[in-house]
Order: sequence, then structure tokens, then C-alpha cells
Amino acid sequence: MLARRFTIVCLLMSLFGMFFAILVAEAGRPAHSWEETGSRTCGVACPDYPRH
Repeated sequence: MLARRFTIVCLLMSLFGMFFAILVAEAGRPAHSWEETGSRTCGVACPDYPRH
């Protein structure tokens, strides 16, 4: 009985840890807007389109 509770607690803590790691990783990334991303790749993909 004690081993079953310990297993459930460990599984819940590992799920919480993975969720928290995802939150920390997403917060550390710089936010790029669609305009910046599109203008950077469009210089190579479509040279006729003027860059901003």
C-alpha cells in the first residue's frame, strides 16, 4: 500500500516537473513577431519582394 502511494506521488511530481520545465523553457525564449520572421526569410526565398 505504501509503495503504491509512493509511486503515485512520484508520477505526479514528475508530471509537475515536466510541466514546470516547459514553462521555464518557453519563458526563456525571445518572442519574435511574424513580421520579423517573414522579412528575414523572404530575402532568400523571394528577392523581388522589398524588405522592410
